Amino acid sequence: MFNNITDVVKNLLILNILMFVAGFVIDTDVLALRYPTSPEFKPVQIVTHFFMHAGLAHIFFNMFALITFGSVLESLWGARRFLYFYFFCAFGAAILHMLYSYYDISQMQQAIGAFQANPGMNTYWAFFNEVPLKQLDPQYAKAVNDLGSMLTPQADAATIQTATTAMQSYLDAKINTPIVGASGAIYGLLLAFGMSFPNAELMLIFFPVPVKAKYFIPVLMIIELFLGVNQFSWDNIAHFAHLGGALSGLLLILYWRKFGSRFDNTRYK
Repeated sequence: MFNNITDVVKNLLILNILMFVAGFVIDTDVLALRYPTSPEFKPVQIVTHFFMHAGLAHIFFNMFALITFGSVLESLWGARRFLYFYFFCAFGAAILHMLYSYYDISQMQQAIGAFQANPGMNTYWAFFNEVPLKQLDPQYAKAVNDLGSMLTPQADAATIQTATTAMQSYLDAKINTPIVGASGAIYGLLLAFGMSFPNAELMLIFFPVPVKAKYFIPVLMIIELFLGVNQFSWDNIAHFAHLGGALSGLLLILYWRKFGSRFDNTRYK
């Protein structure tokens, strides 16, 4: 497999590894993508975040997939078209993640406004019932629960202000939460591989049962959508970034099939 790595894939692999190693030497947190209203947001993060990874397992699986699917697609399409597709999917992943974040953050802002207009247990828990408290600092989670029990009709102004501050602090943390990884681009490659080779058999490392790509990939996307919508407390993966990469790849391939590619005079096959 490693003997057949194509040029663009090889360069992407090297760049991702160099950026990952750099994280052990210098502070690369500034390169992770933040929500645009975050004080830590910088436009360059739109590009740099998909060369960063959160840990060894994260980069291993992404680079393994890059080599496995990327080299095949680069050989099929050529270097320029492949690189364009990779970046298109990476940007598409970031866009859909930001759109979902906008929706999520807007809902929280509305919930805080509802609490301020009518402070009480109902409006308080309307906010925090959507928060994965098990993922958070235990002391913060305990304080949230304690505050909830104190918001009786007789609650004083100080308690209401403390509750508002707790809600706002979570919202601020949400806005400042970074996202890293090439997974969006990788999901685009996976989608493209499945459309190009629908009968190729794929299997997960921890579930080594071969399944044809035309079945494997749709099921994977349904799982991603289910996890993204439900936001389980044990799950901190940006599923809508994965879906954004796959959706961008799908749209670009459909465009190529209908209108052809700007990189040659033939339509995508």
